Amino acid sequence: MNYKPEGCLFKTAENQKYISTPEGLAEAMEKGIILEARASVCTGEHDLIIDLPCAEGIIKREEGAVGIAEGKTRDIAIISRVNKIVCFKVMKLSSEKDGTLTAYLSRKSAQEECIKNYINGLSSGDVIDARVTHLEQFGAFVDIGCGMPSLIPIDAISVSRISHPSDRFSTCQFIRAVVLSNENSRICLTHKELLGNWEQNASLFHAGETVSGIVRSVEDYGIFVELAPNLAGLAELREGVHAGLGVSVYIKAIIPEKMKIKLIIVDTCPDSEPSREFEYYFTGGHMDRWVYTPENSDKFAETVF
Repeated sequence: MNYKPEGCLFKTAENQKYISTPEGLAEAMEKGIILEARASVCTGEHDLIIDLPCAEGIIKREEGAVGIAEGKTRDIAIISRVNKIVCFKVMKLSSEKDGTLTAYLSRKSAQEECIKNYINGLSSGDVIDARVTHLEQFGAFVDIGCGMPSLIPIDAISVSRISHPSDRFSTCQFIRAVVLSNENSRICLTHKELLGNWEQNASLFHAGETVSGIVRSVEDYGIFVELAPNLAGLAELREGVHAGLGVSVYIKAIIPEKMKIKLIIVDTCPDSEPSREFEYYFTGGHMDRWVYTPENSDKFAETVF
C-alpha cells in the first residue's frame, strides 16, 4: 500500500471499482483495502455522511480520525472534511428493510494503518509527498498520508523570508517536504532544503539583466527583493514600494563570496502574481545534509538531518 494524502486515490480505476458496487465494498472490507470518497454532510452528532454510488456511507464520530475518541483530536478535524475527499476502510455492510445498503466506514482505521506501516518508519531526512490543507501565520499544515497532519514552520518554507505561508503555498497544493523530526509519530517537516542552495539559484541570473521579483521587506538601508524562493537581493530605496509588491529589477552585481546580489528597482508591477510552482533541485528520497552557502563564502548555513 502506497500511503498518500487524501484525494490521491479517489479517481483511480481501482478505487472507483470498489466503491461503485455492493460486491466491491464487500471485497474491500474482506481485504482491508483503503478507499476514498467525498464527505457530503457532517451531522449534529459529528458523523460524516459519505457519497457512495451504491450505498449510504457513514463514518461515526469516533471513527472520524485518530484521537477523536480519546479527546486528543478536536471535532474540527471531522467537520472540516465536508465536501472533501476522505479515506476509509469498510467495517460493516448492513441491508436495510427498504432495500438500501448502509456501509459503516472508518477513517480512523485507515489512519492507524498509515501510522503503523508508513509514518512510524519515517526518519529525519526522508523526502515525502504532502498536500497543503490549511495555512496559519506560523506555518503550513499538510496531509502526509490518509489525512494525518504535519506542520512546516514558516521559517522552514524557504530561505527568502515571507510574511505568511500564503505567500508561498495555496491550500490543496501538492508539494514535497523533508522530515525534520519524528517523535512518537508526530512529524515535523521542512521545505527550503529542496529549493536549491545559493549558487544553484544565483546561476539562473546574470549581472546586467532585468528580471522580475517580489518585494519581501523594506528596511532603512534598502529593499529586499526575492528573485527565487531561496534567493533574494538588496535593492536601493525607492518610494511607494511595500512588501508583497511585484517589481522589475536591474541586476547590478552578483557577489558569491558575500552571498549578495545588488539590485535597482526599475518599475513596480502591482498586478503581478507570484508563481507557486517550485523547481525542486533535490529529487531523491533521502538527504543527509544540505549546505546553502558557497564554499568561498564568509558565511555558513547548513541543515544536518
